Amino acid sequence: MKFEIDDVTVYFPYDNIYPEQYSYMVELKRALDVKGHCLLEMPTGTGKTIALLSLITSYVLSKPNSPLKLLYCTRTVHEMEKTLAELRLLHEYQLRHLGPAARILALGLSSRKNLCINSRVLTAENRDSVDAGCRKLTASWVRALAAENPSVPSCEFFEQYERAGSSAVLPPGVYTLQDLRVFGKEKGWCPYYLARHMVQFANVVVYSYQYLLDPKVAGIISKEMQKESVVVFDEAHNIDNVCIEALSVSVRRQTIEGARRNLTRMRQEIDKFKATDAGRLRAEYNRLVEGLALRGDLPATDAWLANPALPDDILKEAVPGNIRRAEHFIHVLRRLVQYLEGRLDTENVEKESPVSFVVSVLNHAGIDQKSLKFCYDRLHSLMMTLEITDTDEFLHIQTICDFATLIGTYARGFSVIIEPFDERMPHIPDPVLQLCCHDASLAIKPVFERFQSVVITSGTLSPIDLYPRLLNFNPVVSRSFTMSLTRDCICPMVLTRGSDQLPVSTKFDMRSDLGVVRNYGRLLLEMSSVVPDGIVCFFVSYSYMDGIVNTWNENGILKEIMQHKLVFIETQDVVETTLALDNYRKACDCGRGAIFFSVARGKVAEGIDFDRHYGRLVIMFGVPFQYTLSKILLARLEYLRDTFQIKEGDFLTFDALRQAAQCVGRVIRSKADYGMMIFADKRYSRHDKRSKLPSWILSHLHDAHLNLSTDMALHIAREFLRKMAQPYDKTGGTGKKTLLSQEDLQKMVISGMDDMMF
Repeated sequence: MKFEIDDVTVYFPYDNIYPEQYSYMVELKRALDVKGHCLLEMPTGTGKTIALLSLITSYVLSKPNSPLKLLYCTRTVHEMEKTLAELRLLHEYQLRHLGPAARILALGLSSRKNLCINSRVLTAENRDSVDAGCRKLTASWVRALAAENPSVPSCEFFEQYERAGSSAVLPPGVYTLQDLRVFGKEKGWCPYYLARHMVQFANVVVYSYQYLLDPKVAGIISKEMQKESVVVFDEAHNIDNVCIEALSVSVRRQTIEGARRNLTRMRQEIDKFKATDAGRLRAEYNRLVEGLALRGDLPATDAWLANPALPDDILKEAVPGNIRRAEHFIHVLRRLVQYLEGRLDTENVEKESPVSFVVSVLNHAGIDQKSLKFCYDRLHSLMMTLEITDTDEFLHIQTICDFATLIGTYARGFSVIIEPFDERMPHIPDPVLQLCCHDASLAIKPVFERFQSVVITSGTLSPIDLYPRLLNFNPVVSRSFTMSLTRDCICPMVLTRGSDQLPVSTKFDMRSDLGVVRNYGRLLLEMSSVVPDGIVCFFVSYSYMDGIVNTWNENGILKEIMQHKLVFIETQDVVETTLALDNYRKACDCGRGAIFFSVARGKVAEGIDFDRHYGRLVIMFGVPFQYTLSKILLARLEYLRDTFQIKEGDFLTFDALRQAAQCVGRVIRSKADYGMMIFADKRYSRHDKRSKLPSWILSHLHDAHLNLSTDMALHIAREFLRKMAQPYDKTGGTGKKTLLSQEDLQKMVISGMDDMMF
């Protein structure tokens, strides 16, 4: 369908549109018009992605003189592929209506592991090894050797791509990662470097958050992006955590040992070069004296990760004299590693500010702040000079230099925390020294300042007013949308007690109470006898899930549950969990029915959809608060209180309830779908906790469902399932319209849409 929003003709590839999609587009256009940032919360399963893509691509088509670029950031490769599939459908529709004028170039960009087509490189098991394998074949010095000596291995795909020169381009179209690999094989070109090259010419780029938020990656991939870009962070409810992780570093005993091995090898390489090619080391020294850390623009194949500090905070001056000579720099790093090893050897938890830590490094190791700041760039320069290709072997010394550069650069928003063991396993010594970033606004600030519009959107952004404070920005539009439905297909319930009227909760003083464990078990048993197909259960942590499942097994409750449905469990092993999910789906498909035990904040809670019969009920056992004795969390709470005036309790509740909402939101993936949500904890009945759930869940949470026991919840479940078994009229012929045709939209615009939607 085709319709107007003010001066923009929107091309939408479906015959009908939801009212909330239309409202979403109107708000999004407001933000684009004023070139500002926006926060939009839209319920899951209401076509958020296609609404975004339709409006932004149509907006660009309506303004051919000001070409906007769309940078669409997703969390996973699976989401990236789904977004590109939607975009392809939209692009085909626009081509049918507008012809060649609607042509665009859109592509996904991922790591070498997902794009490489060289079978020799792909045999490596992890991403770092694939990167190093690629470098061994494509680094400029390796290629120079291969040109002289054909027996030196090189990458034929990269060589052909280089030979093609300026003719190595992607024709217009929408390319998923699979399409890029297929195109690369057809032409004999390297898909990874082709995609990297084409990113700057593409109209739409879909890639991971890290490509914009992590300075090490963004410095290589995104530094050429134009200011006239719209950046979309999809599923961005955890964006503050992504920002913090991008600027945090952990050093363990293994890191120290690995760094020592790296330094020994580098020392040997330096001695070898001194004997065979001393001129190369001298040339590097002269370059550093002149203040050029790197030789201008490096070939893309030689560039390692960029500086871990943010672009504005990197010093634009010469490397200090005491680390210019290669052997002197190695000696400085040895002293730093020795100092960090001494700090790890502690029996007490220590917390320190970056300023006092830097002073301590100066006093004990004789390394000043400026030398620390330049560690990363100096290491990068030395590795280029020594022509080191197996970068995966040097990750440990890279981590140490990351740490040194960040601690030397930032005085505020960070803490150094040294823990001798994990508090949950105090008998196992596992010392860790962590540089923790507490301020999420640091990593995202360059994005807000550089690009004209940033859209932060998700199904769970409630309470929406906390995000501008956490990320320190002023959105021009901040809006939460409800879900228009022809029937009440969501049934949320708050269960506060078992059939024996004993309260249930995962509060620390109650969670191991046998009455609570038994009542949770009875709830699941009763529900498994009534609810068809799939049930998904979320627990607050792996340790709690292990404990409660063990107790159910000893009590015989698990055996009774297994008579109704098969049970599958998420573990911390990715392969095991994937297998469990496959078998869970098979059990649901064949009618046997299944229950999946999962953990809030786990992989399944974040990225797996349990749509249709795969999820007819989701039970959230408890409130998924973070581990509140964590020293890192306590330091962050203190920083948020002092800097942004966010109370500890407010942040912890907000964080727990966005995770709970994310878990229960897995079961509704479209309006034709239906499912029940049980919040099994007496704390959900309190208004201050409950009110932080998204409005589209709260609008279906009736007062009568706020204080239920197991038998009452069972009765409500039976009634709900009976109602959902009736034939479904998706057009909303009776009363409320939830699918709008082109004519409905025109009437809506004339009569004012608010009365039709709300």
